[in-house]
Amino acid sequence: MSIAYALALPIGWNREREARSAGLRTFPIVAIASCGLAMLGSSFSNSSPDALSRILQGLVTGIGFVGGGAILRAKHSVSGTATAASVWCVGILGAAAGFGYFHIAVVLSLVNFLTLQYLTPLKREIQLELEREQVGSDNSLDD
Repeated sequence: MSIAYALALPIGWNREREARSAGLRTFPIVAIASCGLAMLGSSFSNSSPDALSRILQGLVTGIGFVGGGAILRAKHSVSGTATAASVWCVGILGAAAGFGYFHIAVVLSLVNFLTLQYLTPLKREIQLELEREQVGSDNSLDD
């Protein structure tokens, strides 16, 4: 559980720093809860594939509801989808750790964190460029 917690912290830190709806507290909690459920389910199911499959199905559905709360819709835009996807990813990360697949948990954590860390500035640049183009085309209509 401590591994799931530690792997979720950088992602939560990133979301907190970006002032998102879920952050430093939410991500580690989702990770350890998912890890705990996977560990608990494994101990009860005697590793039956059907039982483990049902545990994962319920977990993925439940995490989807938590992540859905991070998505905000405004008039012409939607925000929070990266945070929602990250919540979902951290839940799967926790489950991977709970089932003993630490290598999968590490890869999920790294890819999620690096994507948020390094593609966010690129996304902002693209959005600024689109806004500049929009303003330019609005001004050309006035001519």
